[in-house]
Amino acid sequence: MSGAPIYIAGMGIVSALGRGAAETLQALLQSRHGLSVMDLFPVIEPRMPVGAVDTPDDPRDAAPRTHRLARSAANQALAGSSQPPDAIILGTTTGGILTTETLLERNITDPDAYRWHALGSVSDDLARRCECRGPVITVSTACASGAVAIALAMAMLRRGLAKRVLAGGADSLCRLTYFGFKSLQLIDPLGARPLDRERRGMSVAEGAAFLLLASEPPSPNAVQLLGAGLSCDAFHATTPQPEGQGAYAAMRSALSDAGLTPGDIDYINLHGTGTLDNDLAEARAVITLFGSQPPPLSSIKGATGHSLAAAGAIEAVVAALAVQNGVAPANVGLAQVDGQLQLAPLMAPLHKPMNTVLSNSFGFGGNNAALVIGRSRKPAQTLSASSLPPLTITAAACLTGAGRTQATWQAFASGQTCHGCLADQIVCEGLPPRATRRLKRLPKLALALATEACRQLSPEQMPKAISLGTAWGALSETHDFLQRLFESSQQFPSPTDFIGSVHNAPASQVAMMLGAKRANVTTSGGDLSFEQALLAADLLTDAAAGPILVMGVDEAQPVLSPLLDGSVHKAGCLTDGGGALLLQRGGAGSGPAIEVLANGAAPQAEEIASFLRQLDFPAALDKCYGLILTGIPAEHRELAESQLRALLMESRFQGPVIDYRRRIGEFGAASAVAAALAVKILEHGSVPAALIGGPEQPLNGRGILLLGLGPRISVVRIGPP
Repeated sequence: MSGAPIYIAGMGIVSALGRGAAETLQALLQSRHGLSVMDLFPVIEPRMPVGAVDTPDDPRDAAPRTHRLARSAANQALAGSSQPPDAIILGTTTGGILTTETLLERNITDPDAYRWHALGSVSDDLARRCECRGPVITVSTACASGAVAIALAMAMLRRGLAKRVLAGGADSLCRLTYFGFKSLQLIDPLGARPLDRERRGMSVAEGAAFLLLASEPPSPNAVQLLGAGLSCDAFHATTPQPEGQGAYAAMRSALSDAGLTPGDIDYINLHGTGTLDNDLAEARAVITLFGSQPPPLSSIKGATGHSLAAAGAIEAVVAALAVQNGVAPANVGLAQVDGQLQLAPLMAPLHKPMNTVLSNSFGFGGNNAALVIGRSRKPAQTLSASSLPPLTITAAACLTGAGRTQATWQAFASGQTCHGCLADQIVCEGLPPRATRRLKRLPKLALALATEACRQLSPEQMPKAISLGTAWGALSETHDFLQRLFESSQQFPSPTDFIGSVHNAPASQVAMMLGAKRANVTTSGGDLSFEQALLAADLLTDAAAGPILVMGVDEAQPVLSPLLDGSVHKAGCLTDGGGALLLQRGGAGSGPAIEVLANGAAPQAEEIASFLRQLDFPAALDKCYGLILTGIPAEHRELAESQLRALLMESRFQGPVIDYRRRIGEFGAASAVAAALAVKILEHGSVPAALIGGPEQPLNGRGILLLGLGPRISVVRIGPP
């Protein structure tokens, strides 16, 4: 997609360099670094330098550190704004885990104490505080998360689906990331020295940054987000492709999206973490794209440290400051350039007019994102959502305690429950042992679903992009890493468990298996994670993008699942699984269409009528839809049932309504299973009698509505194009 520039109407930043644009700019002009010795939680010696934010705990505020960092940056970005944003897209990898770690170490077993753990709780907290009623997407693609969130916001604005989107990233320091990167020997004990000949690794950091993006200019000559590019190495769980092919693809895509050539770039803000492999791969990518004399470039991570999911957003703000003020920051921490890189990073701030800045962000699993920020003389053009054909489903798969797709369908259609957890040997049937031998539950589930959804495809038909939703991520790896960390008195944390603990690890494993090298996005928005993945897929897929695999998957972990998921706690039964849909924009396939009609704050009872009108539903809903599949989470059953009653009364729907969670089980990705089963019902042509306690109900060409209810509500249409 290319076209209209998107304007930066506000920005906020919190990092080890300070709070706000003014403090940050002053620190960059003075080439200061903000690294300090870790003192946020007890660590054994030697204590490594980190990029900590000066933000003392407030005993009156129970919110975890990530949430408070996000609030600070979001408040700055929204300062002076008279209305809430239409949508919020946030990248994060830590969520409330710093608080969770303390609770687990103290053996706290009250589920209410863990209510802030979820990644999606950060963006939901922001939505409540700024009264955003529209879509919320929580992105977790490792260290590319903040930049990916901004890229998705750009797509949403270009499609005319919003006018103002708050997008960025936030992460706090925590034991998982500090000891995780230390276990991989990727932390420089002297502090990060990006691109230096003697560099030995990164410095783990924290922070938050947001851009308030708008489709209309807030002022003359406003700085713009001109383009974005996403790619995936599909190479290795942690190591980048050595020649930087994925990084090159992301940068090239971003320039193309902005309608620019390499010669148009005035400054490159490098990802530049200070690790040997990452700096070398990025340098090779830059030389490939820009030639032997690239524009001025530097990494700021010697000054800020690597703030993980926040890094791409922090550096987007720095890129905007560079354009506004005509200054490119120095490569702090650099003493002598590594000659192998063939680059000449800035040793001091460079003062010169800048029209365009390229900002890179790369992460575990080969996730790559590049943004172009600057000023454009091109006339704006708007791409309408209605100009694109719908996404159609060309294949579907699911997995539950009842078995794989066909076994789950047979159990579901006959009125049986699909609760429980499928045995590992059944999950891994047909998967290469080499691919699964070091994997735990969640990536195995994801690989099994992807294999089944793509089993009849030729290599040319394989999906080029992945969008995966997971409410809780890899709980087994997270639990095992922390347990070993506590039991060994911080001595022997598992690097393998750390690598697998990132939320996007399953999607990256799928990309490696399928060779999918375009966008690779993981969303984590609680019970609506799959719906967020669908929305992200819709935003990223144009008519020429090729197939995209959209998945929702969650695992049951005996210790963490009942603590973190209130519905699992209430149900008292461990269940897991997921669903996968292979989607194509338009195309010649005859499969059903799928569309996210709503994904936002739950309307009050008195708002239901206007909510339905906004969705452009017909006066009698059952003229177009023959079935409603609704997810009523056990944790919010009373609220969800009241919402359902109001919706049915207002829409006058007379057809069958099935609470799929009662049959599938309580787990975050249950809606992905429901979507795959909706495809089976459409293929069947009628609603099976056992599901409704009466004769089969023919659909007669009508579609199915997938409703997600609770604190946030989603509406997904599956049916004829």
